[in-house]
Amino acid sequence: MSSTTRGTTKTPAHTQENTLSGNMGVGELVMNVLAFSSPLTTVAGTLPVMLLFSGQTAPGIYILVTLMLLIFSVGFVKMSRSVESPGGFYSFVTAGLGKPAGLGGALLALFGYVFIGFFAPSLFALTLQSFVVNTLNGPDVPWYWYGLGIIMITTVLAYHRIDLSAKVLTTVMLLESTVVVVFDVAAFATGSGEVVRGIGFSMPWITDAGLGLALLFAVGNFFGFEATVIYRDEVKNPDRTIPRATYVAVIGIGLFYAVAAWAYTAFLGADNVQAAAEANTVSLFDDGATALVGKIFADIAVVLLITSILASMLSIQNIAARYSFSLAADGALPTVLGRVHPRHKSPYVSALAVGLVWALATVTFTVAGVAPEALYPIASGSGTFAVLLLMFITSFAVLVYFFRRRGFAPESAWKTIVAPIISVAFLGVITYLAITNYPELIGGSAVMTVVFMTFTFALFFGGIVYALFLRAKRPDVYARLGRQKIG
Repeated sequence: MSSTTRGTTKTPAHTQENTLSGNMGVGELVMNVLAFSSPLTTVAGTLPVMLLFSGQTAPGIYILVTLMLLIFSVGFVKMSRSVESPGGFYSFVTAGLGKPAGLGGALLALFGYVFIGFFAPSLFALTLQSFVVNTLNGPDVPWYWYGLGIIMITTVLAYHRIDLSAKVLTTVMLLESTVVVVFDVAAFATGSGEVVRGIGFSMPWITDAGLGLALLFAVGNFFGFEATVIYRDEVKNPDRTIPRATYVAVIGIGLFYAVAAWAYTAFLGADNVQAAAEANTVSLFDDGATALVGKIFADIAVVLLITSILASMLSIQNIAARYSFSLAADGALPTVLGRVHPRHKSPYVSALAVGLVWALATVTFTVAGVAPEALYPIASGSGTFAVLLLMFITSFAVLVYFFRRRGFAPESAWKTIVAPIISVAFLGVITYLAITNYPELIGGSAVMTVVFMTFTFALFFGGIVYALFLRAKRPDVYARLGRQKIG
């Protein structure tokens, strides 16, 4: 049985054969989180869409979301010291709301991350295809070959020890972040003095048109910081590394994108930024980079945009593989998915399985004649909603967990009650906005909205039913749910 002392959930020592292993520090862990949101892809692709909805309040929205997620991180980090399982939100929901809800949350996470990651093959393919044909005057290779190629590359990297992925992600993140910083500096240097001093953007207000969608896009840019606890077995000194990496990641992501949105505002003008984004959403960054720094810089940015998509896909594949591994290690999925590579100490079978799912989906949609332009908004939008729903459930689980402990383990009211309540309220509002704006989130029809939203909620409740089935028929498996090892 898992040991519980004064409300603290402890995971007994795992055997060397079935435990993941790595040696990441704070910096590498932060880069894994940053890679998830693909900084250059966000600045070039997502930010112009946000500006279309929010205009000069975009920097303020990022600041607001950063503050709210820092408050969420207070309870998140506090709970990470008590729940020492490497199952991420799966373990947190289990500890707070019980094993049935935990299994439902894990299925939401697995579906969400696999779907979010599937945005990459088509977007990578279209970006690379355009660059090869229009810039290099090369052959017009069908998009699906590029898509299958990136799946193969990320799967090979995810198959190996996490330290290899960390090195690749750190290198790519530093390069693409440099491009964004150069763009920001050039934009501020040529922009209006008033805007640069901060007068040119304002904080959002609840009655602002487009605020709901802008908040959704902004929150989505922070997804992936759950990785700080998912990699518990693969970092150095997790009790110190995880809290530091969590706070650094949230603050770093928030400031990075707030400054980039501010730079757009400085370059385009506070009164003109929303109209400019509406008129030229797709090419706003490329045209701005060309005008500010030159065509060579813009071409370099495109190359790094391609590698940025690859890095994002690799980060997502690593997280999805670890969810698959955790569920298999607990017996909720086929045990083969829970195998650890004897040399790399990686969840290699789960990594291969995620890559295979993406490859089969690419082939299937290609044969069905679905345009690649239609794939990535549906994949990223539906996956984003699943992960957002899981974050809301997790925030509630954190609150319940600490509320139950207060009778015998009194702790800081701010960390265990006040901050979690604020997080529940904030993420509840964001989840409501996602539900009401779901068609825009996936770029689809009413029918697609009903299908994907019904399937998402069915995953969570289906996980609860599955857990109850395991409790009745497989009590040994049920006892392990939430990464609780039986000694």
